[in-house]
Amino acid sequence: MNTSLHSLSAVAARRLIVSKQISPVALLDDCIAQIEAINPAVNAIAATDFVRARASARIAEQAVMRGDTLGLLHGLPLGVKDLEATEGLLTTYGSPLFRANVPAADNVLVARLRAAGAIVTAKTNVPEMGSGANTRNVVWGATGNPFDPMRNAGGSSGGSAAALATDMLPLCTGSDTGGSLRIPAALCGVVGFRPSPGLVPSERRPLGWTPISVVGPMGRDVADTRLQFAASVGLDRGDPLGQRVDPAAFLLAGEIDLSRLRIGFTEDFGVCDVDDALRATFREKIAALSRVVQVCEPTGFEMGEVDRCFDVIRAQNFVAGFHEAYQRDPNSLGPNTRANYEMGQAMTLADAVWAHAEQTRLFRLFQQQFDEYDLIISPCSPISPFPWQTPYLNEINGRPLANYYRWLSLTYIVTLMTNPALSLPCGRDHAGMPFGLQMVGPFRGDARLLDIAQAFETAFRDDPLLGRPRPDLTKLALPVPELRAIVTDPPLRQSAFGAAGGDAGTVRLPV
Repeated sequence: MNTSLHSLSAVAARRLIVSKQISPVALLDDCIAQIEAINPAVNAIAATDFVRARASARIAEQAVMRGDTLGLLHGLPLGVKDLEATEGLLTTYGSPLFRANVPAADNVLVARLRAAGAIVTAKTNVPEMGSGANTRNVVWGATGNPFDPMRNAGGSSGGSAAALATDMLPLCTGSDTGGSLRIPAALCGVVGFRPSPGLVPSERRPLGWTPISVVGPMGRDVADTRLQFAASVGLDRGDPLGQRVDPAAFLLAGEIDLSRLRIGFTEDFGVCDVDDALRATFREKIAALSRVVQVCEPTGFEMGEVDRCFDVIRAQNFVAGFHEAYQRDPNSLGPNTRANYEMGQAMTLADAVWAHAEQTRLFRLFQQQFDEYDLIISPCSPISPFPWQTPYLNEINGRPLANYYRWLSLTYIVTLMTNPALSLPCGRDHAGMPFGLQMVGPFRGDARLLDIAQAFETAFRDDPLLGRPRPDLTKLALPVPELRAIVTDPPLRQSAFGAAGGDAGTVRLPV
């Protein structure tokens, strides 16, 4: 084929693999070449596993030639967020505490994706312990935005978003507590889908019954995202929120008549700080979108003390997850992780009871919106991407923010409601950077949300105002000394098995 294989969608690549028109080996080799050409500019990739990936690709090719039954992701190279345990492959969580951590087994998500035929090729970069929406850490360095490498790619799934946007890999995993799938997808111009809790099993929540943290798929478009989602869903005994579902229910798009949709939109849910220029961009997108639906009107929300509610519930997870590390040495935790732990440590049982009761009250009020609307739409990020050298946003419109994650309130409000939510690329913002719409579906309405998002994506594909923007990959293939300058120590090579040598990637110290 004349088309560069790395630029194929996951859906198209799988179809061509199954029909024997392309080889999994050729696809993988082309993706590896793209990683080697582009990753120095954006630093999206952490540890790599190219030797084993090539062996897996040869096995996948043989299965095709034998006519074996093939999984949903057969032969597709996969990037795994560096918060997910990968058997035999360095998994650092972006923390120096785990810079030599090589798990003995895949976690349930990775095992499920491998079983569907995906070829684990690389880990993707994260902030330390997934804390924050700027992907930078002292192990791997900072991930730059594909549209401007000196700006941030969002987080905590920033490495996955940047790898997808630059065609390094056709599929990448993500996870989301306060917006970690949606924010980087919005800032990098790809799709990030936060599913309903329990649909994709996860065993790494220390408080297994708490629904605010989920794992989920990312893709260049909605079809690719739902392909990975269908391969991920299903009951697992390690997740107490798990659900028994039919993967086929999420795989193919249902028919959606956009002209009959009723949309409620909000710039800020009544409580979020949003940059004035982003508000203007959002209004422009909504004005264009409103022309193809039946109803598109502003809607109001009663959000009470939603910020405090999220603070308490989020902090509980940090206390559960990092108690032992903090007790051993508080300084071993990065500033974001430590701040969250200490916030939780200062809270009382009364705070926790209040927060869960408030979440329940807000949840019930929020669901009433779907008596009137098929979809709620808001901006995904309140600002255009800021420089990655700035750890987090301190203010919006001159107003100081209470903490390092308060600028994520547009997404963490939806997290508390537990509704499925998706970031859909929607042209560019006032600064020429990608803009993402947050589309929120009805309670447990994951399939319908995916169907509606895919219908909008199809309708706006050729519209420069509303379609997915693409980075200039030719510029990214040029040297970027400013980004490489974050590496101040000699690189330390780490193989997939944790020993010196190999091709598992470079550990960079410090940022």
